[in-house]
Amino acid sequence: MFFAQVAPDSIVTPDIAWTALVPHLVLAGGAILMLMVWSLAGRWLPRWLPSMVTAAVGLGAAIGSIHLWRRVTDADRGPFSAVADSVGIDGFSVFLTVVISLTVVFAALLADGYLRRERLDGPEYHVLLLLSAAGGVTMATANDLIVLFLGLEILSLAVYVLAGYHNRRAQSQEAAIKYFVLGAFSSAFLLYGIALTYGATGSTNLVDINAYLRSTVLVDDGLLLAGFALLLVGLGFKVSAVPFHTWTPDVYQGSPTPVVAFMASGVKAAGFAALLRVFVVTFGTYADDWKPILYALAVATLLVGAILAVVQNDVKRMLAYSSISHAGFMLIGVHAASADGTASVLYYLAVYSVLVIGSFAVVGVVSGTGDGATTVGDFAGLGARRPWLAFAFTVFLLAQAGVPLTTGFFAKFYAITAAVDGRSWALAIVAMLSAVIAAYLYLRIMIAMWLEGSDDDAPIRVPVGTVVVLGVAAAFTIGFGIFPEPIVDLARDATPALVNSP
Repeated sequence: MFFAQVAPDSIVTPDIAWTALVPHLVLAGGAILMLMVWSLAGRWLPRWLPSMVTAAVGLGAAIGSIHLWRRVTDADRGPFSAVADSVGIDGFSVFLTVVISLTVVFAALLADGYLRRERLDGPEYHVLLLLSAAGGVTMATANDLIVLFLGLEILSLAVYVLAGYHNRRAQSQEAAIKYFVLGAFSSAFLLYGIALTYGATGSTNLVDINAYLRSTVLVDDGLLLAGFALLLVGLGFKVSAVPFHTWTPDVYQGSPTPVVAFMASGVKAAGFAALLRVFVVTFGTYADDWKPILYALAVATLLVGAILAVVQNDVKRMLAYSSISHAGFMLIGVHAASADGTASVLYYLAVYSVLVIGSFAVVGVVSGTGDGATTVGDFAGLGARRPWLAFAFTVFLLAQAGVPLTTGFFAKFYAITAAVDGRSWALAIVAMLSAVIAAYLYLRIMIAMWLEGSDDDAPIRVPVGTVVVLGVAAAFTIGFGIFPEPIVDLARDATPALVNSP
């Protein structure tokens, strides 16, 4: 066998802007370092250390994004690409990087008390959490469909394991198997969609695809439209859009509660990041072709999520269907395919991530050892046993219902406004109808907490980490519900862009 001689001068290496990869490096590097240190000296380290280190790493990744935000919002510099144009840094990606990083902080604090209670101590949960977040950040910054797929797989594989992390609960193992099998199918659809898009455009780079579609009139666009459909299937699974939602209730019910909190916040944020970057930004010139499909998905997601939520008796399943309904509101912003629509999705992701983590924090405390007490009846009398805990849950439920003076009101308001501005009157009406239907769900839980009695007088122990999460989440929900402008301004400044190196 003969090997060709390659001159050293002919080897081309990509130009890597390492400062652009600070959040990725912090999250992934923190995971690797934690695993290495714990494997060598774990027996001598305190049990609370992995949670605190993970929270510190997530906070470090968020803080490390500040200098990127300053650069991309600077009129003289603006967005830029890195790693051979496969990673794009703009306001959109930095905003979502911060959101995903902060969900890691909350999920780590929730896990501290939960893992001790369930006797699942160890760094594995935290390592997987950081790796999953690193994959989510990769999806948010992807400038190439292949990089997007790699980020999705890094995120998904870690979450599959996290779903089955409670190895003594059959429901957790079942949730992991269901999530893995259906997730593998969705990944296959996404990969086929990438292949068809490459066949139609000749590239997987988002900038090149966008430029090609702007400059070329396709006589036969069947291959491209098929690619759109398959990409929507793959990404629709990640955001729990109907009819790709069937995994959500079972997986949410069976998975450990801190994992569910991260899945409903960080994973959903990564999925919508990919959906916006691929369809609104890259395929914007073909919006008339994919918007009807997204319209149907939004309507189905809004109605199915709201209607099926009200007939459930398990609070985790209720919140699972509620998250599906909320995904429908975010799909409205994607369907608008406008700057205001994108800003509404970003705002929704930021505030909903806090709401849903706070909600599952309460569920994780009330459910007790083994996550068994999650029916509506188990929340009866919570207002008498733990008034402050019931008050925090009430705040989160009211916000999810869209009650004024909470962040949830403005989230739904901006989504519906984006639909009205796009003259999608019927979609706006469906959104308001689904909000009314879902309000019954939240009211039902509040009635159980405050107006129903309970014979269970067992004390409810609330870990310190959970107290911190509940306090921050409740203050955030009320404070920014009264003064929403700071987050609204950040969401509007987080403009997505496709940039190649000059």
